[in-house]
Order: sequence, then structure tokens, then C-alpha cells
Amino acid sequence: MTALPESITALIAALGRLPGIGPRSAERLALHLVQSDADEVRQLARVLVEARERIKFCEICGGLTESATCTICSQPQRDASVVCLVERPTDILSIEKAGTFRGRYHVLGGKISPINGVGPEDLRVAELESRLAREPIREIIIALGTDVEGDATGHYLAKRLAPKGVKVSRIAHGLPAGSGLEFADELTLSRALEGRREMN
Repeated sequence: MTALPESITALIAALGRLPGIGPRSAERLALHLVQSDADEVRQLARVLVEARERIKFCEICGGLTESATCTICSQPQRDASVVCLVERPTDILSIEKAGTFRGRYHVLGGKISPINGVGPEDLRVAELESRLAREPIREIIIALGTDVEGDATGHYLAKRLAPKGVKVSRIAHGLPAGSGLEFADELTLSRALEGRREMN
């Protein structure tokens, strides 16, 4: 097979760095783009650059926005007394898709990971404490991953925030909807049992 032109190879490599795009998908996308109408490709390039330049982090919660404050923080009907703490701005989108949480958010910007050199001072903990001083927050729901770093970060925050007089809770971990017990690992089953609720 003849080698691809250098510009296509460079495009494949660039697309392959995107999350969820493997080598085959990157190649298919690159070949599609170089054979597409030039105006469509220019429009795609323009939209990509424009989105990157316009999107910033909300000054309050750290979520994605085009203005100083995101739409969630700007909604007066959201419950300002309950804040869901997440690792990344994209985690807000996941929780919002469920459609059940009506409070506000705070993006931590990562998890404590001594191995990777990430300590509490590298996260948005000070910003959270600042919010506690000026907002009527009564509960913080920790919605971090169930890995070691997520657990360690959750425990650290619970201890650090306890003296502030705010209730700190953690989302329940359990079985995915529609899944059977045979597909669950021991840790998931253990947490599902610990997080059980009384049936009415």
C-alpha cells in the first residue's frame, strides 16, 4: 500500500489524540475530511477555534460557560443550599442528564493523588470554602469516582469541611440499572449493601 501524504498522516495523528478516537476512527475521519467540500472543512475549523476561544470556566462553580457565570449558577430557582462536588466540568453534564438534581455544583478540578503530585492546594478547595462563607450552603454532596483517589479526596474533604457546620454526604455506589449480580464485583456489591434504603 502506498504511504499516505504527510498532511493526512499529521491529521490522523492529531485526531487520534482526541478521547475515544482510536487509530482506525482517526484514519476514517481524516480521509473523510480531506475529501469533503473545502467550505465545510473551513466551517468546522472555524467552529472548533471559536468554541475553544469562547468557552471559559464559571467564576462561581468552575463549570463550562461563555460568560462569567454559567446558566446553572445564574438560575435563581436552583437550590443554593445544596452543592454537588464533582471532579471535572463534564461531570456536571452527566448529573444534569439524569434530571433529578436541582441544586448547584462545584468543580474540584481533580482528585488528591500524591503519586501524581496532586495535593489539596492544587484543587479548588479554597474556592469551595470561600463559597461556604458567602452562600447559604447547608449540604455538600461529594460525587467523585470510586477509585482510591476519589475515596481519599472524599474523606479529606469531609474532615476539612466538618468544622464549617455543613453536612457532607457522598453519592451512593451500587449496581447499574438493568444489571444482574453476576456482573458486579465485590466492592460494588459491598457499597450497594451499605447504601441500601428502606422500601416504603
